[in-house]
Amino acid sequence: MSASPGGGNRRIRYEIVDGVTVVSFVDSRITDEEDINEVGEQLYALVDQHHNILLNFSNVQFLASAALGKLLNLKKRVAAARGKLKLCCISPDLYEVFRITRLDQVFEIYDEEQDALNQF
Repeated sequence: MSASPGGGNRRIRYEIVDGVTVVSFVDSRITDEEDINEVGEQLYALVDQHHNILLNFSNVQFLASAALGKLLNLKKRVAAARGKLKLCCISPDLYEVFRITRLDQVFEIYDEEQDALNQF
């Protein structure tokens, strides 16, 4: 597993699996504005080097709505780099937030990491 890009506090970890950058989150609650900005910047920095990204939310229990905006911006950046962005392992409670905001129709979301990896 690699450290987060961009230095600073590590809010994400990532590893390369079959050419896909699999990102996991350090914090179970991504709610503080400063944390959200750090996560966003660290994810954006990844796109410069890695175009196929899978976000694994298995450790995340709560995500503030501001973080959803970061995910939308990340999707745009990945698309601009001609890459793919997929999400996996979202808890039922967190998935409900994606469903209510209709982001479940914007992002490709998979129950299991391997299922998502198979779709790259």
